Amino acid sequence: MSDDPAAKGKLKILLGYAAGVGKTYQMLEEGQQLKAAGQDVVVGYFESHRRQFTIAKAQGLEIVPRRQIDYRGTRFEEMDTEAVLRRHPRVCLVDEFAHTNVPGSEHAKRWEDVLRLLDAGIDVVTTMNVQHLESLNDQVFQITGVRVRETVPDWVVKQAGQVVMIDLTPHALLNRLERGVVYAPEKASRALENFFRESNLVALREMALRQTAHEVEIREVDPDRIGLLDRGGASDGEPSEKILIHITAHPETANLIRRAWRIAEFLQAPCLAVHVRSTSARLGPGETEAIENHLRFARDLHIETRVIEGDREAEALVGFARLNHATQIYIARPKYKPWQRLFTTNAVHQIVRLAPDLRLIIVAERHATHPAPA
Repeated sequence: MSDDPAAKGKLKILLGYAAGVGKTYQMLEEGQQLKAAGQDVVVGYFESHRRQFTIAKAQGLEIVPRRQIDYRGTRFEEMDTEAVLRRHPRVCLVDEFAHTNVPGSEHAKRWEDVLRLLDAGIDVVTTMNVQHLESLNDQVFQITGVRVRETVPDWVVKQAGQVVMIDLTPHALLNRLERGVVYAPEKASRALENFFRESNLVALREMALRQTAHEVEIREVDPDRIGLLDRGGASDGEPSEKILIHITAHPETANLIRRAWRIAEFLQAPCLAVHVRSTSARLGPGETEAIENHLRFARDLHIETRVIEGDREAEALVGFARLNHATQIYIARPKYKPWQRLFTTNAVHQIVRLAPDLRLIIVAERHATHPAPA
C-alpha cells in the first residue's frame, strides 16, 4: 500500500465455486504470512462455520470485535466497519464479500463496507463464490435451479487488483462434505441432495475457472493496448461494436441486461440501455415499477441509460440505435397468446424489417436445467 494517506487500498478477491473449497482458510493463511512479514493485519470478519482447521488458522491474528445489532428480537453480528476504520490497519481480512448485512447496518451489503475501507487506504483480502457475481446470476440459476439472491456487481469485482481462484476438485469437495468437514451431518445431507450435486459442482467449477482466466486476462493487458481494446480495434477511434439493450417491463429484461453487459465486457464494447416511452399508451403501476427497476439495475452495472419517447416503438428504437452507432440490439422475446400471433406484428419482426444491417439478439426466457427439489 502506498504511504500516501489519500491513496486507495488494494483489493484481493479469493474466488471459489462452493462452500468448503478453502477460501476462508486461504484468506487467514495469507493474513498469517503478512503478519510474519511484519505487516499490520487485522481480521474484520471471518466465518468459521465451526471448522476446526479454520478456527486454528485464525489463532494469533488480531480480530476486531463484531458489531451487535438487534433486529426483530434477535441479536446479529456484523463487521464493525467504523471500528476497523478507527484501528486503520494496513491490511484487513473480510470474509463473505457478497453478504447482506442485517437491517440497521450502515450499508446494505458487505462489499459496500469493503469499498469504504478501500477508500480509507486499507488493503482488503476477501472471499466470494463465482455464483455471487451479478452477471452470472441467470446462468447459475439455469445450471443449478437455485436463484442466488446475494450478488456483487461486476464493476465492484473489476476494482480488485487480484482475483485468485481457490480450487478443489468436485470429488474432493464431496468427500469433505461427506466427512462432515464442511457442514454438520444433517445440513451436509441436505446439501448433497440439492446444490452440491456433482453435476452442479462440475459446471460451477468450470464457470469459476473461466471467470478467473478472464479476470487475469483483463488485468494483464499491455497498457499500450488498452486504447486499442477500448476502440474495439477500429482505426478511426470509433468502436467496432456498440450494444443497445431494449428496456421494457418484460420479466426477462434483467436476464437481457446481464447477457448484453457480459458480451460487452468481453468485446470491450460500449453499452447503452434504452426504454421507449409511449406518448399515448398508459402503463399500469406494475409495469412502470418494473421498467424503473430494470433501468436502475442497468445503472448499477454502470450501463448508460436513456428514456426516449415514441408511439412507434420499433422505429424509435432503430432510430436511436442508428443515431448512436449501435451495431447490436438486445431484445427480450415477446410473449403472446396463440390467437395474438395471428394478428400482431411484434417488435422483433419490425426491427428486422427496419434494420437488416444491425445484429438483433433475441433473448428467450431461461428455465432451470435441473430444478431444485421442493
